Amino acid sequence: MMNVSELCKMIEDSVRSGRYPMNTDTQKRFAGSLQVINRSDVDDLEASGITVEVRLHNLYVINNYVPNIQHLPGVIEMDVIDSFKMICRKIERIDRGIEPKGLA
Repeated sequence: MMNVSELCKMIEDSVRSGRYPMNTDTQKRFAGSLQVINRSDVDDLEASGITVEVRLHNLYVINNYVPNIQHLPGVIEMDVIDSFKMICRKIERIDRGIEPKGLA
């Protein structure tokens, strides 16, 4: 069985390699900067309290999961992609005069 850290790395590598279609120039630009980090206390997909961080430089989203979700690895994968796209939308809305450090 795959552990949380392996799943995070697999999803991160898949986004960086272009496995998922990128809809905007911002998504294409930042796909290589995506970090998917296991913030859980344990690395077991069957443990309670799974926490995954999706990060682009200094912007991030944290998602929490319970172990009894059907198809949990797929759910985490979909959430990471959705979180990545959400962060990209936020980046697109940032006024260029106040762009967060590290996103230029």
